[in-house]
Amino acid sequence: MAKNDVRNSIKLTSVDDLFTTEESRSEQQREKVLDIPLAEISDFPNHPFKVKTDEAMLEMADSVKQYGVLVPGLVRPKAGGGYEMLAGHRRKKASELAGKETMPCIVRELDNEAATIIMVDSNLQRENILPSERAFAYKIKLEAIKRQAGRPSKENSTQVGQDLRGKYSVEILGEQVGESRNQIQRYIRLTELLPSILEMVDERQIAFNPAVEISYLTEKEQQNLFETMQSENCAVSLSQAQRLKKLSQDGRLNLDVIFSVLTEEKPNQKEKFNIRRERIDRFFPKNFTERQKEDLIVRLLESWYKEQE
Repeated sequence: MAKNDVRNSIKLTSVDDLFTTEESRSEQQREKVLDIPLAEISDFPNHPFKVKTDEAMLEMADSVKQYGVLVPGLVRPKAGGGYEMLAGHRRKKASELAGKETMPCIVRELDNEAATIIMVDSNLQRENILPSERAFAYKIKLEAIKRQAGRPSKENSTQVGQDLRGKYSVEILGEQVGESRNQIQRYIRLTELLPSILEMVDERQIAFNPAVEISYLTEKEQQNLFETMQSENCAVSLSQAQRLKKLSQDGRLNLDVIFSVLTEEKPNQKEKFNIRRERIDRFFPKNFTERQKEDLIVRLLESWYKEQE
């Protein structure tokens, strides 16, 4: 080997490295918590989890006002400046309500796939997650896992959806969130529902299984179904949803057929007790959901019943 080659192959320790301790080098690599202006933090695109200004949020805002944000959020730098929120959307909203100008955050460099997975995982830890939130969260995380795993092209149909280890992406997701492959796919079907019908699922006016069946209806058929449920003040059962799905697949589903299916008398059906909406709606705040109205009516009746006793 020539002398010049030997000389070039030798790497000398820089002056900075000579006078920098291992502890200080580790400190430079360690993530730090920074107070970042709220105005510089934007929400994660298509964030599937709802941030509501409800009673729990107001309580969180009071806590932030007194003690500050105790658990830092997680953000990543944006190419054009500012930061994108990954974990801490509710803490950010509470900080805004509390009149704070900054929020403590960990800044982490992440690609789109890793950022999406962290965003979903951090929010799935919450206790109460709506069906719509879980549905869209599973959908976007599944797409991120497929991209991250380097899924083979669709030309080889037997391999579509598999990662390089031979596992289907939906199976990997199922293992991570504790759901079966079939249940993951059923949740993702909910993303095909109209927002108005999906809201009924969140409000427990439509059960999960009927909602999955309804998701196979076309957009127009779903709109006709929603309008019929509203006008007749009824929901759809599993057996009715299955019939509607079959009629849709056969090309025989229209507004009249939907009305016929929903209003037919069921075996051993008891007479319904209905109250016209216009008689009671004026007593409720405009932002009350159907579930909140029902709960309040039941509590008032229970109170009245105890007074009668």
